[in-house]
Amino acid sequence: LKDIQFIDSYCYNKLELYRFSSSLGRYVGYTEYGVKQAEYFNSDPSIIGAMKAQKEGYCLNNVGID
Repeated sequence: LKDIQFIDSYCYNKLELYRFSSSLGRYVGYTEYGVKQAEYFNSDPSIIGAMKAQKEGYCLNNVGID
């Protein structure tokens, strides 16, 4: 179960702006706008905590289905 990764990507016009990766435990920006958004999200512990909880709530509960 440790190799399961939760990724939440945000895209606009087929361009990935930023994403949250549970393996890193933070947001990563890929454009100028995405970097600013990632910095903002990473500075708020409640946002990071909620996204980390998504791995348990979404991924780990559904791992047995496949």
